[in-house]
Amino acid sequence: MIYLIISILASTLVFVLFKLLSKYKINTLQTIIVNYFVAFTIGITSATETITLTSIINKQWFYGAVFLGFLFITIFNVVALTAQKNGLSVASVASKMSVVIPIVFGIYAYNENLSPQKLLGISLALIAVYLTSIKVKTSTVKLKNVWLPVILFIGSGIIDTTLKYIETTYVSTIETHLFSAIIFAISGLIGITILSAKAIKGALKIDFRSIYSGLILGIINYYSIYMLLKALQIDQFESSIIFTLNNVAIVMISTLVGLSFFREKLSLKNWFGIALAIVSIILVTLA
Repeated sequence: MIYLIISILASTLVFVLFKLLSKYKINTLQTIIVNYFVAFTIGITSATETITLTSIINKQWFYGAVFLGFLFITIFNVVALTAQKNGLSVASVASKMSVVIPIVFGIYAYNENLSPQKLLGISLALIAVYLTSIKVKTSTVKLKNVWLPVILFIGSGIIDTTLKYIETTYVSTIETHLFSAIIFAISGLIGITILSAKAIKGALKIDFRSIYSGLILGIINYYSIYMLLKALQIDQFESSIIFTLNNVAIVMISTLVGLSFFREKLSLKNWFGIALAIVSIILVTLA
C-alpha cells in the first residue's frame, strides 16, 4: 500500500507543479521534455542489470515501452488541446473517468473479483470523479470539439491498461526501473523532435527556467509511475482496486490542494464528490 500512497502523492505534486508553471509563465512543453530526460536518467542509473542498447531492444517489453512513450507525450498534448477547446472541467473528467477501461480489462482478462461492494465502490468512485471535477463556471462545449475528450478518455484508459498488461506479462521485478526509464526516454526523444521542428521554423525560444522546473518534475513524475508499477506487482491487490484508489485519491487530494493553496472555489457538488470519493475508497479497500 505504501507504493500506491507514494504514487498518489507524487501525482498530486505533479498537479501542483503544473499550476505553478502556469502562474509563473514557465514554458510547459520545454519543462516536460526536460522532465522526461531527468526521469530517464533516474531509471537507467537505478537499474541493477548490465545495460546495452542491444539488450534493451531485445527485451520482450521494448516495443510496448515505445508505444507507451508515444502515448505519454501524445495524450499530454491532447489534454492541453481539450482544456483549450472544451475547458479544464471536460479535460479532467475525460482523463479520470477513463479509469473504467483498465478496471473492465482487469476483471475480464485476469478474472478479478467483482463483488457487490466492490461494484458499488467503483460506481461511486466514477460519480465522485465527475462531481469533484465540475467547476463553478464551465465553458460551452462545441460539437466539433467533442472528438478531443473522446480521444483523451480512450488514450488515458489505454495507457493504464497497457501499463498493467506489459508489467504483468513481460516486466520482471528487477526490470521495473529500466522499463520506466525507456518509456520516458522515448517520450523525451519525441519531444526533442517537436522542439527541432519549432527551431527549423524559427518559432523556438528557450526558457532556461524550464531546466529547473523540468528537473523537479522529472523526479516527481518518475516516482509517480515507478511506484504505481510497484503497486501493480503486489498480488494482494487487484488492478481494479489499484486504479480506482489511485485516480479517485488523486482527484480528491488535488481538489483539496487547489482549495487550500490556490484559492480555488468549490461548489456544493464538489464537496459532495469529495465525500463520495472517501466512501468509495473505504468500500473498495475493504472489498
